[in-house]
Amino acid sequence: MTLRGRALPGGRTALGAAAAAVFLLATACSPPSEGEHAGGSEEAPAEKPSGEPDELTAVDPETVADLDEEHSEEKRGDVSVEISYPVVGGAGPFADELGGITDRAAEEFADAVPGAESLTVTGALTAAGGDVLGVRLEQKEKDSDGTRTGHSTYWYDAATGATAYSTQLLAGDEELGELHERVTELLAEQDVDTAGLYPIAGMYDSIGFNPDGDLVVEFDEGQLAPAGDGRVHAVVPRKEAEPLLSDLGERARAAATAVTPDFTLEKKASAPKDGAAGEVPGRPSPASSDVDCSDPEAKCIALTFDDGPGGRTPELLDELDEYGAKATFFLTGEPIREHPETVRREYAEGHEVANHTESHPDLTTLGKGGVREELASVSGLIDRETGYRPELMRPPYGATDDTVAGVSRDLGMAEIIWSVDTNDWKDRNSSVVADRAVKGAEPGAIILMHDIHDTTVDAVPEILKRLDEKGFTMVTVSQLLGETEPGEKYFDGEEVITGKDEEDSSENGDGGKSGEE
Repeated sequence: MTLRGRALPGGRTALGAAAAAVFLLATACSPPSEGEHAGGSEEAPAEKPSGEPDELTAVDPETVADLDEEHSEEKRGDVSVEISYPVVGGAGPFADELGGITDRAAEEFADAVPGAESLTVTGALTAAGGDVLGVRLEQKEKDSDGTRTGHSTYWYDAATGATAYSTQLLAGDEELGELHERVTELLAEQDVDTAGLYPIAGMYDSIGFNPDGDLVVEFDEGQLAPAGDGRVHAVVPRKEAEPLLSDLGERARAAATAVTPDFTLEKKASAPKDGAAGEVPGRPSPASSDVDCSDPEAKCIALTFDDGPGGRTPELLDELDEYGAKATFFLTGEPIREHPETVRREYAEGHEVANHTESHPDLTTLGKGGVREELASVSGLIDRETGYRPELMRPPYGATDDTVAGVSRDLGMAEIIWSVDTNDWKDRNSSVVADRAVKGAEPGAIILMHDIHDTTVDAVPEILKRLDEKGFTMVTVSQLLGETEPGEKYFDGEEVITGKDEEDSSENGDGGKSGEE
């Protein structure tokens, strides 16, 4: 189970001796390479930090001139939450972002983890030099199954006021892919099972440097190995890692591998107006612009699968890959917990992962609080596994009302119904399912299926073959529809395909409730 809160949105006390103990002391490493400098004087060599070769560096709080701590304790329902992280003078935007990140971590833990008891998040500076700060968060989660520890590391570029994910230390997705290959090799040498490891930001969420400038990548307890095995990590030698780094990564390495006495930020930037920190390697967009679905020749169609992932979903993914097809998976709670590696793979391969509630109830029979519980749990689970928070939901049975729409809007998700129902849950015959899918196919269609049924998985190769022969482009729902409005209902991509804004005559108040299992 991963231990993170992903969104980069938003009683401070002086940092005393007790809080300072949180931060590991640092003192030796190779000096900065030529042209590097860690925010202090360029006249004399910087002091060399020390530390363990398999750990991220840690900044001695005494070397930071203007350092406070943000600290809070609260109850979220039955869950005790304690959060603390460093606040450096002049880095207000970073403090705001860390506040949002830790708040989301607490929210998702309370929402998504059965038997959640307590969460403690403690932050420590891993770099402070030049115009770069790094903060490594340690998350200790306790639930009915025990206690697990995870880490995530965030970086601040004072030159822009932007907060960055760990993967932004890398130059791009290609470089993340190269790092992933090397990390996979290194973990295999440690007899770590890497079958569930994918090059996504949600897994590569704690990357930093050791005192020698080697790249340290660490994973949460229980993520790739049993929780009792402790922290899993890989150390990529400096020379191997250097070609993979972005400009921020190079400056972060310089900041992390040299001590800057009396460090202060010379530039006090404001947060970017749009909140953007640039492209994030390992965060594939479900609305990729590879296909223009408004072009009639594209003949876009969206295949959707509900209630999974199932045990045979990986076979389905293999078939989709063979045709270069993308799909949208509306996921439910327990299957996510049972097959987290499949959820990661779906996301990593460019498919869209979306919300189909915790336990598949008719949401119209629940009050506002019940609807929120059903949806927030799954959004939290998906985010904790992938680093992506879904923007689409599908109400079970297509049953929706104003309450469901309002909660969906509050959680930032549009409601996706369907225009073609294969009734695969009722007629467990792969030929019948394939015929219904292909017969109903037309540009803009959203086709409903369920990847938990063997007969549906068996039907997929035939569906893909026949749709491909007819010239259809199989895309995610977000590719088909483009930008959607949270809380609004969508039955197909008719408006995108035709350019006409027409009332859908099929809308009947229960969203076609009789159609889905």
